[in-house]
This record gives sequence, structure tokens and C-alpha cells, in this order.
Amino acid sequence: MAEDTRQDKRASFSALTEHSTNGMARTSGKTGASKKLVIKNFKDRPKLAENYTEDTWLKLRDAVGAIQNSTSIKYNLEELYQAVENLCSYKVSPTLYKQLRQVCEDHVRAQIHQFREYPFYLSTTSSRMNRCWQDHCRQTIMIRSIFLFLDRTYVLQNSLLPSIWDTGLELFRTHIVSDSAVQKRTVEGILEQIELERNGETVDRSLLRSLLGMLSDLQVYKDSFEERFLTETNRLYAAEGQRLMQERDVPEYLHHVARRLEEENDRIVSYLDQSTQKPLICCVEKQLLGEHMNAVLQKGLSNLLDENRVTELALLYQLFSKVKAGLPTLLQFWRDYIKSFGGEIVCTPEKDKDMVQDLLDFKDKMDNVVQSCFARNEAFINAMKEAFETFINKRPNKPAELIAKYVDSKLRAGNKEATEEELERILDKIMIIFRFIHGKDVFEAFYKKDLAKRLLVGKSASVDAEKSMLSKLKHECGAAFTSKLEGMFKDMELSKDIMIQFKQYMQNQSEPSNIELTVNILTMGYWPSYTPMEVHLPSEMVKLQEVFKLFYLGKHSGRKLQWQPTLGHAVLKAEFKEGKKELQVSLFQTLVLLMFNEGEEFSMEETRAATGIEEGELRRTLQSLACGKARVLNKNPRGKDVEDGDRFNFNNDFKHKLFRIKINQIQMKETVEEQVSTTERVFQDRQYQIDAAVVRIMKMRKTLSHNLLVSELYNQLKFPVKPGDLKKRIESLIDRDYMERDKEIPNQYHYVA
Repeated sequence: MAEDTRQDKRASFSALTEHSTNGMARTSGKTGASKKLVIKNFKDRPKLAENYTEDTWLKLRDAVGAIQNSTSIKYNLEELYQAVENLCSYKVSPTLYKQLRQVCEDHVRAQIHQFREYPFYLSTTSSRMNRCWQDHCRQTIMIRSIFLFLDRTYVLQNSLLPSIWDTGLELFRTHIVSDSAVQKRTVEGILEQIELERNGETVDRSLLRSLLGMLSDLQVYKDSFEERFLTETNRLYAAEGQRLMQERDVPEYLHHVARRLEEENDRIVSYLDQSTQKPLICCVEKQLLGEHMNAVLQKGLSNLLDENRVTELALLYQLFSKVKAGLPTLLQFWRDYIKSFGGEIVCTPEKDKDMVQDLLDFKDKMDNVVQSCFARNEAFINAMKEAFETFINKRPNKPAELIAKYVDSKLRAGNKEATEEELERILDKIMIIFRFIHGKDVFEAFYKKDLAKRLLVGKSASVDAEKSMLSKLKHECGAAFTSKLEGMFKDMELSKDIMIQFKQYMQNQSEPSNIELTVNILTMGYWPSYTPMEVHLPSEMVKLQEVFKLFYLGKHSGRKLQWQPTLGHAVLKAEFKEGKKELQVSLFQTLVLLMFNEGEEFSMEETRAATGIEEGELRRTLQSLACGKARVLNKNPRGKDVEDGDRFNFNNDFKHKLFRIKINQIQMKETVEEQVSTTERVFQDRQYQIDAAVVRIMKMRKTLSHNLLVSELYNQLKFPVKPGDLKKRIESLIDRDYMERDKEIPNQYHYVA
């Protein structure tokens, strides 16, 4: 039929071209002019043979049946395609569409029996379902390729009609997958395979991918599979979380959680639908982490931080950042750990010796954790600072004192631990700890005292390092904090200039002295206050002191010089059997040793009477000369401590490999009394500062309530103070008539001009 039709068309065309009236017409009468060809529609549409539609459908139905039964098709596919096109051209499309749908529906409906007849095995059901689905897809694609003209014309023009592919999906969904028994077996088979895989067994992932793709294509994935899958996942991981938290330690548990999350992400990539990713991962995170956050942190955070387990800490942070309220919980435990660990360092007096080094090491360790493990999270950095500030001020004053001593140990000559660059780095770290201290005035007092010793005894390791530390303190606390410390350096520089002038002055004297005198002129307000002590100096020294006094006051009239023997030191020339030696000693040691130019042996009482040195200081001096490493005196009876009645004589047999020997100056070491007096001096200064602040505030405000006054004081004072102490100072000022209490409102004060 199709061939005949094509022949008719050709015949009609050739007939038309013969007649100028119907076919060609000349547009110009001129010879050689171009001609225009006009083609008109057929006058009569070719008619189909009588049984063409029925015969063609039978042919098409046979072809569809052959595809569905996987047998060979008798006809040429091109011929079948042309047949469909012919039928569509003659308005048979609606009937053809219905007939095709009916044939497909009958075939799909027949497929359900294979799932009902066989025994109930989940694995075989899954394989059979997959085979059935794959066959159905292949058949639908082939059927559509034959009926493509119908699909692209009639179906496309009718928006209410599903395409041949969509019809195939709809039929499979309606007659096979929507069957409750079949759907239940299929989903249970999939879930069984996933559970086996979760338990470490190997499964056919391509089968799972195909079946889940089928459910997704049929738009039943969410209702039939996902809800049950998430419920089962929830149940599995809830039980697993409870069990493993009991059985495993925290690092092992964290690695297990990370592995589980990796496995579930891999399942999503391999066979699950992308839409399942978020609820699935949330479910795993909630059951393995969210439900056990506090337990994980209580059980393991301290150990991880103590042992510096950087890898596990980074993993912990990474996992907790995925869980709701994970990071805030971790932050709180982290803050508590720092307070607890740091509090132990600060509040254990037995550890005072190593407190500052322990604090520096702890700060370095925590900095490294924040940087390497906690992604430099600003909240964690701030929490660390807050925790350090809290625990370091739990024990008032002591950390400030020990930090000052630690700086002294680093800046003192003889500290060979560090190069200049390392020393600078240590000082920078010290300043970080220093920032956390509230009572910075305690640090200043001890730092000033130690700095004075370093400068006066020439023990400073490096002037550059000293000035670097000073500039750091100035930057941190302001110029007022360092003004006295800077004044100490100025005094030392001025003293050098004065000594150059004094030497020139001495050269012009008629009676030059055989003792070389070096004097440091200290401005009283800059330096720590030293207890004046009257000692009996040799006449040569007294004479030289008077010469210097005359020289200095001649240049600076109106000033008063007060000698401080506790800070003096000297170099003595001594003769022993072994030969001549030079002894580098303190002024007190000098006075004791010079006595042995006058006699062979002296008791402690005699020495005290001759030198005028205070008893405690004298005991320490004699101990350094007779009981230390360089024993230039012999003590009778022998022993480590100096007792009343002990007698001392010059050790003529003294031997030492060095020519100049430095005898340890025990009196320069800080005594308990000295330490207490420094602390008391700080408290005294604080009282003056409180008084000055109260008067300053009241002078400006004239009248103020107690609570407002206390609030203003807390804003102005730079050191920690208790409300009880403030109340005492206010009472003291009322007693001294700087202010008065209101007669009617006792809680209110008035300034007294």
C-alpha cells in the first residue's frame, strides 16, 4: 500500500508539470528569461485501501508482542515506523494510542503472577524484580522507537496524555510496584542488602542501584522506601552508639563515627537517591554524636588534650561542627578544661618554682590546639583568653610576683639558655601571660626590685633586652607604668658621666687614693626603698666617701646623699699560700674579711661589734665566706649554719683554679622578709591609690551614693579590690574629714572642701 501511494504521488506530479494551467507558468515573454515553478496541493487526497487500518494494526501488534516476548520481529522496523506514520496521517492516532496502551497494559498485568507464584525469598524477589524492570524498560524503548511518530505528534499535541515512556512507567507502577505484597518484598530485600553491607559483607551494588533507580523513576521512592530506610537507620545507629560508647575509648569511637559517615556518603554516591543525603547524614550524626556529646567530652576531652592528640582533636572538632549545638558544647568543655588545668598550676604552692614555665608551655599547647585542630575559631580563642584570665587571678599576687622573677632569671647575666632572638620570643610570650594578670602593680614592684639588682650589681645580660622588655611594658600598660623604670636607666647613664668627671677630679687631688671608688647616684623616687643600715667602714673608705660627697654637692647644691651599704660590692686583693688572688665580694663580706688584716681569729659577736652589720645579715655573710664553695674563712666548729659562739679564722690554705673568684653573695638573694615587705609596700600603695581615687571622684561629683561611688572606683582602679577594703578606705577618709555621710540618708556621701 505504501509503495502504491508513493507511485500515485509521482504520477500526479508528472501530470501537473505537463499542463501550464496547473503546473508551470511563464513570468516573462522574453526569450532566455527565468521561469517560476509553482506546485499546488493535490486536488484529491489518495484513499487508503479498505482493510489497511486493521491489517496494519495486526502487523504492529505482532511486532509489539514479539518485543514483549523477546522473539524476533517478522517485519522491517523502518516499514513498521512508516506504517505508524501513515496511520497517523489518516487520523487514526486516537485509536492507535488506545490499542497500544491496552496491549502494553495486558502484558504488564500478566507479569505480576511471577511474583505471586514463587516461594517468598527476599534475594530472589529482588533479582526477579530487577530483571522484570530491566526487560520492561528495554521493551518500552523499542516500542516507542516504532511508535515514535505517534509519540511526537498526537501525544505531544494532547497535553493530558502521557508519553509512551511515561505510560510504560505508569503501567508498571500501577500493576506491579503498587501491589502491596510485591512492594513490601522488594523494599525488604533492598533493606536486607543494605544491612548486610553495613555489617561488613559484600553485596551487589549494581542491583541496589537499579532497584532504587526504579523506585525513583516510578516516583514511589520516598513513600515506599526512604521513610522505612531512615527508620531502620535510626534504630541501627541508636543501638550501635549506645553499645560502642560503653565498649570503646573516645579516639577509637571518633574514628568509627568518621568511618560510618564516609560509608553512608559512599552509599549515596553509589546507589541511594541524592534526596536521601541530608536526612541520612543527619540521622547518623544525631545518633552517633548528638546523643552522646556530653558523654564523649566527659570521657575523652581531658585525655586528648593532656596527651596532645592533635589528629583526634581535629576530628572531634570537625565532627562536632556538623551537629546542632556541637561547637557550643565543645567550647564550654574546652573552657572548663583550661580553667581546671591552669587553676592546678597556679593554686598549687609546691609547683611555684615551675609555675611560669608551666603556664608558658600550657599556653603554647592550647594555642597549637586552636590553630591546628579548631580551625582558628574566634570563639575558641576568646574562650581560651577568658579562661586564662579567670584561673591566673584565682590566686592573687603570686603569679605576678613569679612572672617578674621569671623575667629576672631570663634577663640576668649568665643565662646562656637563649640567643637574642629566642630571648625576644620568650619575652613576647611572657607579655601574653602578663596581660591576663589583674594586679599588675605587684609585678611592677618585684620587677623594679630585680631590675635594680641587675643594674647595680652589673648582672644584666643585655641592655638591648632590658630596653626591649621596658618598651613592651610601656606599650601594654602606658607610660605612667614604666616612668620609674625608665628613670632607673637614666640614673645609671648619668652615674657613668659623673664617674668620668669624678676620676678627673681625683687626678687633680694632692693626695690621690689607692682605692678606686665607683658610685651610682640613685633618685629615691625611682628605685625600690632600701632599709638604711649603719655599718662601720674603714677610715680609708669613709674618707673617700667624704671626698665624693664634697665633689657631688659642689656640682648639685641642695641635694642630699644617703649611702646604701646593702648594695655595695668590692674587689679585694688577698694573699694565700698558693699565691695572690682577687676576691669579688659584697661590701658586708669586704668588712668581715678586712678584719683579718688586724687579727687571726674572731667570734661572731666580735665581728658584729667591729662591723656593725645586723645579726641576720652577718650570719648570712659569714656563712657565704666559711660554708660556701669558696671557703676563704675556716669555721670552728664545722657545720653548714652559723651559730652563736662560732669562731672564724683566715683560711691560708685556700686554693682555687681561678685568679678572680666571685664569692656567692647570699645577702643579695631575696629573703622571706624582703618578699613580705615588697608585697606590703604594694598594698600600701594600693591604699593610697584608692584614697586618691575616692577624693578625685567626690571632688568632681560633690554628692554620691555608696553604690555609685564603688562602681566608679571599680572603673578607675587598675588592680583587683574587695568591696570590704573599699568600705574601710571610705571610712578612713570620713574620719580624716575628706568627706562626710549624709545625716538623713546614711548611704550617701558629701565631699568636704
